[in-house]
Amino acid sequence: VKHEMMQSLGLEPGYSLQPKSREHLLQYQPKAEELPPRSMQDSFSSAIIPLSTDRLMQDKYMNFYGNVRMGRLMEDMDMFAAWCCHRHLFVPTLPEGVYLPYTFVTILVDNIDFAANPTLGSQDIRLSGHVSWVGSSSMEVVVWLEQVVDGQINPVTHALFLMGARNATNTAAAPVNTIEPTNEKEKKILAGGAERKWRRQEWTSKSGQFQPTDEEIAIISDLHSITSPRDTLKLNIRNLPENSSWIKDSFQTSTTASFPEHRNHHNRVFGGYLMRTAVEISWVAAFLHSRSRPFLKQISEIAFQKPVPVDSLIKMTAYVVYTWHNFLQIRTVCDVIDHDTGAQVTTNTFNFTFAVKEDIVVPQVLPLSIHETIWYTHGRRTFEKSGLF
Repeated sequence: VKHEMMQSLGLEPGYSLQPKSREHLLQYQPKAEELPPRSMQDSFSSAIIPLSTDRLMQDKYMNFYGNVRMGRLMEDMDMFAAWCCHRHLFVPTLPEGVYLPYTFVTILVDNIDFAANPTLGSQDIRLSGHVSWVGSSSMEVVVWLEQVVDGQINPVTHALFLMGARNATNTAAAPVNTIEPTNEKEKKILAGGAERKWRRQEWTSKSGQFQPTDEEIAIISDLHSITSPRDTLKLNIRNLPENSSWIKDSFQTSTTASFPEHRNHHNRVFGGYLMRTAVEISWVAAFLHSRSRPFLKQISEIAFQKPVPVDSLIKMTAYVVYTWHNFLQIRTVCDVIDHDTGAQVTTNTFNFTFAVKEDIVVPQVLPLSIHETIWYTHGRRTFEKSGLF
């Protein structure tokens, strides 16, 4: 898939400090009215991750439990979503031999639910997907994963990726083909995409706001009550209940350099690589807090706010912000550090829901500051929205 995309875009293997110019392709950028409608079947594609026969690939995909690393699958799904966008686009005015004058970027990933059973690292996994809705320059792509075990098809997960179409130099939005549904099923899928667009706009408009409900205000009051000593009125004294920890102490962090293997053709880090890194540090945070093996159950909406240059240092910090029985809600912050100035900018925030065995009650986390209280409340909202309990 990656090889075919590189051929379509006219990209060559190898890293260069200054990416090869694609400015000459701007003259072939089509107008919206020049693009014919496409069906969902036009963009449908399927690919196999051959884990049953490729031992070297097994080493890359398998964790020490013998199951598949979910972060690797997220990385593959992001790449596959871009491939479906390639298949959807049809530019009849493009001369033969001229490369596709487009660039695709990941804008947002919707909620992702994972199957209850672990995904085996020794069995093939099939990726399938297609474009399910389009805007003027954006495409929603549904991608799902399945694994065949003992003749049975086991669902692994499915996700909705919102991809942006940009021009050849990634300096402006580019138009895409509309979708013309060919049957009732496609009409229903297309209508669902329009509804999800409205929901995303509402989520984006409220993502930076925090207004606790009456119920949440009562919970915050209770949290303050159980952590405040009753034998003194001194300020800034808090007591930590047994089998609990403060959110500020319940985190894991890692700082890594990004490398050319993680880049796109504009020398920006792939969104899929950031997702993989976030998943894996979050798993570590859940493991060390619960002292038990955690299973990834859900990933909430992921918005890619800023591009990450390939020469950046990437700092991931995973906080346990809420717990309930055997569930842990993890909030992971991705910061990019400029290697020359040391300036640090947050580019992404991820929300993961993990679970351990049902007979284990994980230690409670409690907020100490106002900022932590906001995160605790947000984590509780995210968990309750998941519908996992």
